[in-house]
Amino acid sequence: MGGRAVAKTVLVINSGSSSIKYQLVDLESGEGLASGLVEKIDEPVKGIYTHKFNGDKHVFEDEIIENHEQGLKRVLAFFDEYGPNLKEYDLVAVGHRVVQGGSVFPTPALVTEENIAKVKELAVLAPLHNGPEAVGAEVMTRLLPDVPQGFVFDSSFFFQLPDASATYALNKEVADKYQIRRYGAHGTSHEFIGQVAPEVAGKPSEGLKQIVLHIGNGASVSAQISGKPVETSMGLTPLEGLMMGSRTGDIDPAAVFHLIRNAGMNVDELDTLFNKKSGLMGMTGHGDMREVLALRDGGDETAALAIDMYVHRIVGYIGNYAAQMGGLDVITFTAGVGENSDPIRAMVCEKLAPFGVKIDAEKNETRSSEPRVISTPDSSVTVCVIPTNEELAIAQKVAQLAVEGDAYGNKFNA
Repeated sequence: MGGRAVAKTVLVINSGSSSIKYQLVDLESGEGLASGLVEKIDEPVKGIYTHKFNGDKHVFEDEIIENHEQGLKRVLAFFDEYGPNLKEYDLVAVGHRVVQGGSVFPTPALVTEENIAKVKELAVLAPLHNGPEAVGAEVMTRLLPDVPQGFVFDSSFFFQLPDASATYALNKEVADKYQIRRYGAHGTSHEFIGQVAPEVAGKPSEGLKQIVLHIGNGASVSAQISGKPVETSMGLTPLEGLMMGSRTGDIDPAAVFHLIRNAGMNVDELDTLFNKKSGLMGMTGHGDMREVLALRDGGDETAALAIDMYVHRIVGYIGNYAAQMGGLDVITFTAGVGENSDPIRAMVCEKLAPFGVKIDAEKNETRSSEPRVISTPDSSVTVCVIPTNEELAIAQKVAQLAVEGDAYGNKFNA
């Protein structure tokens, strides 16, 4: 790369049960320098690797990927072979995204043997996520023992929720014993957007009452005052709240009892039904909002109903949270649907028109990857579209851990 001045970088890893997503983040510019995906881990089919750098995309189909260690070894080999070289690009830390920190990790933590064990124990609250995430960290500490590594938890931001929001009206002894409370999810994204939105909206952050709509395949809403969370839609798990790509969102818990008694369904079947076979997917056969909108535009009545329900839920949460905060200054759309679907943004804002919310149709329909305001100057609420950058947020937190240590007394001593 010639005489390129290289900023410090962090490798951010998101280990799933059968996949690994990764991105090398430039801490100075916030840019994702390289990214990739490992698919089909521990499946009886050939694995697929994708590595992107400098405008080039390398895709490989390989032998069966037996485990995360095999996949991560190949990832590091891709950096050596196709770039960028991690030593030349001054890798200062590795960050691991973890869905559930429970009450154990209200803040990010350095990766240690003890903390890996705790993340595994918390898999009882996030069985599909925490286990693979702990394994990813375990593997990377073996592969890169001289590089500090940290956990950043999706649940940490919402651990600050007021008790009235975080507590369920469940028998207290049962709730305490089994750690049942509202943990939320997408916390890293909600925190990032909450910090960026005041500048984009041109408003002071102190006292700012804002709602962040993180709507993608998974979808959640947060209410924030002065950047601190006061409400969020996801609960003990990511199932609660908005209608999503394949999740039900809010549903009467007695539907579970009904299906056990009358359909003979077991826990695993219900888990799959509610999390993977419902939402847009369950109603229309498609979890991608673009496909559902195309069906609706083609006259499909079920797709039209699904879209109406989707918007209905979002507007309901906005109304609820505006009332809880005693006002509303900013609404921000982010994530896949929020950033890219101008029809959904328009439908949501149209329903809010009686309360003085106005958007500029041309600005709303203009495709851009830049943060922007899409409301009119005389709108009662400033409406923004801001691309989320969870990887940058994770990278910044982990870089800080590498220098300062974590709040639990751990320091990195390579």
